[in-house]
Amino acid sequence: MSETLKNEPCGVLVVNKHKGVTSHDIVNKIRRLYGTKRVGHTGTLDPLATGVLVVLVGRAAKASEYLVCDSKKYRATLRLGLTSDSEDITGNILSQSDNIPNFEAVQTACAEFVGNIKQIPPMYSALKVDGKKLVDLAREGKTVERQARDITVFSMNVAPTEVNTDYTLDVHCSSGTYIRTLCADIGARLGCGGVMAELERREAGGFSIEKSVTVDELETMSDSERQALLAPIEELFSSLPEVRIEAFYEKLSRNGCEIYQKKIKTDFPVGERVRMATKSGRFYALGEVREYEEGSAIKAIKLFEL
Repeated sequence: MSETLKNEPCGVLVVNKHKGVTSHDIVNKIRRLYGTKRVGHTGTLDPLATGVLVVLVGRAAKASEYLVCDSKKYRATLRLGLTSDSEDITGNILSQSDNIPNFEAVQTACAEFVGNIKQIPPMYSALKVDGKKLVDLAREGKTVERQARDITVFSMNVAPTEVNTDYTLDVHCSSGTYIRTLCADIGARLGCGGVMAELERREAGGFSIEKSVTVDELETMSDSERQALLAPIEELFSSLPEVRIEAFYEKLSRNGCEIYQKKIKTDFPVGERVRMATKSGRFYALGEVREYEEGSAIKAIKLFEL
């Protein structure tokens, strides 16, 4: 490894994104503050949204394509009596209604969206159709048919606010869930319409807002303080089982060889992904169990420590 790469900052940073900026704006700030171009993130937040943005710095940026779909937790404000083309408060208002249902009716409607449900992605999203982002088509005034997708809402708690049109939703859901679409669908079920007025992501990939840092806070820190905030890459894969490998087999795996399970006395099913670690427990690669002629073996699919 070159001296430059060896000294490059590396790890996971949990940023509390502020309102009014894109996720890409945050990435650019982190590039400047950490002095590296290799910065990515694990899931976009719209400019309206705030909260947890998991940022990958240095070699950690290589991990994004290997992350498993994870659940997320959000706190949103549902505003009833409105519909918009973007399904949130920033869009063009399409309809208004003064027929606002009571709290019990809202509770009942929200309960119907808990569980495994189908959701049609909004036009104002980064999903692509025939190579073009839906949001770009929407800005051109075009609407295309979208296929409903399977999502899971594990739980949803609803609470009234001081404003009779506004309700706070605490949502625990699967990755790929659009909260503004959830708000619009709840409003449609109630017959009065609904939009998302505010959104805060409270947790993503096991990283919570309580352990996040704002860009303003990062700006005031020294380089060493910022470095200390970077969590190990391994935390991105904390839900996967760890396999500690003897030095002989570790060297083979680093050179691209498969390590047969019968040799290291493991018995993971084919397709299982594992954290590969040295005998002392230092994470160095993401591995996957594959079937070979001589049996199942663990193959390093991405090295994070060269």
